[in-house]
Amino acid sequence: MPGDASLIGSIGVLVIATRGQAGPGEVLLKIRGGTEAYIAWSAEPIARGQTVLVIESRGHRNVDVSAWNDPFDMEIDKLS
Repeated sequence: MPGDASLIGSIGVLVIATRGQAGPGEVLLKIRGGTEAYIAWSAEPIARGQTVLVIESRGHRNVDVSAWNDPFDMEIDKLS
């Protein structure tokens, strides 16, 4: 089954950490008017609670993710 291209670019939060090549975690994505859980794979381990970006969809509710830091989410102190 081909992946769901509409998931690519989605931002989510890991509820179960990924372990890199050792195994997947789980990510919650806000899509289609709700929140859905997907199996999350990553090249490097990513901690639980980390914001991630979906970079590929593997199909069957499996996605590849990368750690994500929003470049527009700056602290007020850094602006002065």
